[in-house]
Amino acid sequence: MRLRPRRLQYGEEATLVEHLDELRTRLVISLVALGVAFGVAYGFHDTILEWLTKPLPREHRHDLLTIGVTEPFFTTIKVSLWAAFALALPFLLWQVWSFLAPAVQEGAQRIIVSFVALGTGLFAVGVAFAYYVVLHPALTFLTNYEDQLYNVQVRASSYFAFVSALLLAIGIVFELPIFVLALVRLGILTSDRLRRNRRTGYVIAFAIAIALPTVDPVSLVFETVPLLVLFEASIWLAVFFERRWRVRDRLEALPD
Repeated sequence: MRLRPRRLQYGEEATLVEHLDELRTRLVISLVALGVAFGVAYGFHDTILEWLTKPLPREHRHDLLTIGVTEPFFTTIKVSLWAAFALALPFLLWQVWSFLAPAVQEGAQRIIVSFVALGTGLFAVGVAFAYYVVLHPALTFLTNYEDQLYNVQVRASSYFAFVSALLLAIGIVFELPIFVLALVRLGILTSDRLRRNRRTGYVIAFAIAIALPTVDPVSLVFETVPLLVLFEASIWLAVFFERRWRVRDRLEALPD
């Protein structure tokens, strides 16, 4: 097994055994990278846990509840695994792309790499937006709701699962422009159709916001507004790129 698998070129033929050998090598490398990332994340788990608890109101920040002997340990392990996956994600995606790239033409490869880079940036912006804008007001509302009636105690495992799901969900939602541009590039959608169906898009954006982990009115507003902005940005990006792609396709269709 090669320590560094050779990346095939577009159109290069290989046997089934060679493909399986490359797949096995990339899977092993990915698992090793994930293991190294887990070691790093576990080494800094105190910092990660403290970072994740900062959006909580002060009265709950240092009073997280655990039930059972093993819950503190397994909660830390789960958070470290999520952090390791986020840390190793660019490398894992690169391994997946390196395995699939030989099936894609070189011109399309450059487009996909650009989309992946833009998508990675948007995902990071979405996670930052969820952490710095959405989490604190949402948690303040939820933990103080009817607090004169309920004895509000925050369970550690439930809290970290909730925060992780919210950060991941909003990060994925911020990929909306990439998803729309991909559909436009494939010819499934057009910029004209997007502009004609703006109202339908707004309703879908609102439904997506409702489907996210937080359902309180505060976070719903914070989630709906950027979704509408992203949808509008997707439309105008589609207009811009559609014109460029149309011109490029015409030039490529011309005889040499």
